[in-house]
Amino acid sequence: MELEVKIRGLMMDPVTNMPVVVLKETQGSGILPIWVGVYEANAIALEIEKVQTPRPMTHDLLKNVLNGLNVHVQKVVVSDLRDDTFYALIWMERDGHTMSMDSRPSDALALALRLDCPIYVDDQVLKNSKMATTISDKSSSDELRRWLENLSDEDLGRYKM
Repeated sequence: MELEVKIRGLMMDPVTNMPVVVLKETQGSGILPIWVGVYEANAIALEIEKVQTPRPMTHDLLKNVLNGLNVHVQKVVVSDLRDDTFYALIWMERDGHTMSMDSRPSDALALALRLDCPIYVDDQVLKNSKMATTISDKSSSDELRRWLENLSDEDLGRYKM
């Protein structure tokens, strides 16, 4: 089952100093942090903040290509978690044919923001993510989970490149 989520924020992990995209269920309290690379975080941050660049960035180019080919992106889904790596699918439709493309979650999220399409997480990914948290270092996991759960709206907008 897929659960709809929204990007709740983009911030730096104070422990690893890596960017983290925080996804939150729209109809629940589940939170899914996904660590991403600096360049991918920048692509997401640019769209969240509606920054116009003088030339199209990679995800803007992809959006333009899809629109030019009359491809409608229906949704993106964070579909799997294997060996501490998240996987995503971009679901598209063209001329009545539906297809999915494998994607890194960061790219799928950056594209979803640009196309204003819904974002989902497979419920097993959310469950496995919680399970992985309990198996890993308990003290730092609890500390990070508390930190994520207690974030204010002001905290969630403080990502700077």
